[in-house]
Amino acid sequence: MRIVLSGGGTGGHIYPAVAVARQLEAEAEGSAFLYIGGKRGLESKLVPQENLPFKSIDITGFRRKLSMDNVKTVLRFLKGVRASKAMLKEFKPDVVIGTGGYVCGPVVYAASRLGIPTLIHEQNAIPGLTNRFLSRYADTVAVSFEGTESAFPGSKRVIYTGNPRATTVMTASPQRGYASLGIPDGSTVVLVVGGSGGARAINQAMIEMAAAVGRDNKAHYVYVTGEAYYEDTRKALVAKLGHLPSWLHILPYIHNMPEVLACTSLIVNRAGASFLAEITALGIPSVLIPSPNVTNNHQEANARQLEAEGAAVVVLEKDLSGQSLHAAVQRIITDEALRAGMSEASRRLGKRDSAAIVVDELRRLAAAGKG
Repeated sequence: MRIVLSGGGTGGHIYPAVAVARQLEAEAEGSAFLYIGGKRGLESKLVPQENLPFKSIDITGFRRKLSMDNVKTVLRFLKGVRASKAMLKEFKPDVVIGTGGYVCGPVVYAASRLGIPTLIHEQNAIPGLTNRFLSRYADTVAVSFEGTESAFPGSKRVIYTGNPRATTVMTASPQRGYASLGIPDGSTVVLVVGGSGGARAINQAMIEMAAAVGRDNKAHYVYVTGEAYYEDTRKALVAKLGHLPSWLHILPYIHNMPEVLACTSLIVNRAGASFLAEITALGIPSVLIPSPNVTNNHQEANARQLEAEGAAVVVLEKDLSGQSLHAAVQRIITDEALRAGMSEASRRLGKRDSAAIVVDELRRLAAAGKG
């Protein structure tokens, strides 16, 4: 099969597309890929690192108030459609998949105008603007959260697939995770992370809760600060504690996140959809602190889905402090029955075969397109 992938802006849009490519590679030797992303997006850096052929178009998103920038965005969209059509005619894909972000708009729209079968994947419980627009043109809409199919009432076909990123973590080695952190195998690990770039509010709560953790600690705490916050957070922790104890591990970034997740007993994190797919695939209980700075407050909607099933505790950022975070973590980490129940609930929500389901749908679309 020949597949064009598109998705950009954040890792949450990029990694599901990469997971689909990896699944198709495993299933069908000789598959060919082209990833069309934005010139300014994170995909321009991450996708080449994944050894996937990459081409770019220039695209920006709409502002939510009247602005001359929106006129420029429309012009960039039209130019992006023309550029995408040229790339698609040259590559001749069997099907095009978009996984979110503004760049998908011109790519998937161009494919639909050329009669190429298309699939879009929505990671969040509340659809993004681009996918809402594209749902009128795509042949299939795939959703990550069961029960959110109704968010696309005018679509030709909507299916529940889960998030393909869930499949990626299933082969990760917990032993390698422990080894990479310098933590003995079998230890209880509490992973605190504020997303790939870190989160100032979570870092501040981590600093505030550190002394209390030391008094009742029976676990290894791994604090991932984000590169921009690392030095200041580390200095603040040393100032508060006098030194960095052996149970406290401060890191700016984790490059082998699937392996670290595989050895994690409890995670404190934002509520990005791809991350939630990973932790539910592995059955990890969570304390979720949704970012309030996202479109349509979709992270809280994501988090509430897990909370409703008993897989997570939600702490809103306005209620976040060292004390509230410590209380939430300690209640879970010291109650084995509670943690086991949350783990089972998390695992029930996991869609570990998601990438395979998406690939099956791509095959169906490709076959229908050739018919």
